[in-house]
Parts: sequence; structure tokens; C-alpha cells
Amino acid sequence: MGTAKHPAVQRVLDSLAEHGIHPEVTWFDDATTTAQLAADALGVDVGQIANSLVFTFDEEPVLVLTSGAHRVDTEWLGDQLGGAIGRASKDVVQGATGQVIGGVAPVGHPQPVLTYVDPALADYSQVWAAAGHPKTVFPTTYDQLLEVTGGTPQAVRPKT
Repeated sequence: MGTAKHPAVQRVLDSLAEHGIHPEVTWFDDATTTAQLAADALGVDVGQIANSLVFTFDEEPVLVLTSGAHRVDTEWLGDQLGGAIGRASKDVVQGATGQVIGGVAPVGHPQPVLTYVDPALADYSQVWAAAGHPKTVFPTTYDQLLEVTGGTPQAVRPKT
């Protein structure tokens, strides 16, 4: 197991450990706040990056784990879920997750956050998610993301 070096990262590792998952956290010298930066630093396909994006769904925070290969179509997703999806402010993100934008992990939050997981992540045997800090990632799988978040599989854009 990697050295946490940061309280938010330790909370992520503790949460994963509750599910019997003990990943090695990769620390970068610089923040990898976009999927492309993370993919380049890891030498993987951008689609293997599991972006943890916080939106509001009818004014409540919701976490959307999406493949870095595409953007969330908020209007389409809102229609699919039967409500309005909006951009969350940095204060809403930090309040819901205890983490900052660019480093939001799928887990390690002060309380559970309603989570949707993009099935496009299942196309890869390994995906990478932020570990609670903008300079961190950890390896995982689509199935593990569903398990540890209690998330619901949900496409985040219409099929093209």
C-alpha cells in the first residue's frame, strides 16, 4: 500500500481497505488535474482515466465517474435521470467530498455521495482514479468502482 502523505489520501485508502482493496497510490511531481494530463503521466489511454466529477442533481451533490475519453452531456444525463444536472461550485465539491477539484476520488468522502459510473470504463481491464489529492491516482477496475461507491451504472452521454 502506498504512503498516504495527505489526510484526504489516507481517507481514500481507509475507505478502499474496508472493501479489501489496497492499491499502490502513484504520486506525481505536478498536479494532474485533467484526464489527458493523468493519462500522459501514466502512459495509458485517456479513456482509462476515471474522472470523478461532482455535479448538482436537483440541487444535491452527485458524483459522476466518467471515462476521460469524453465529456458528460449534462442536459442528456439530466433527462435520463429525471432531473436537472448543474455544475457544482468548488465549495459544494469540497463540502460533499472533503477533497478539491482535480483530486476528487471515488471514495473517502465525509458521507456517501449518490454516484453514477460510466459503463465506458468497463472497456478497460484497469482504470485510474484520483486518490484524494490532485497529484495522486490509484489503479482500480470498473467493477471495483461500482462496489466501493455503491454506484449505479449510467451512460453519461448518448451513444454516437
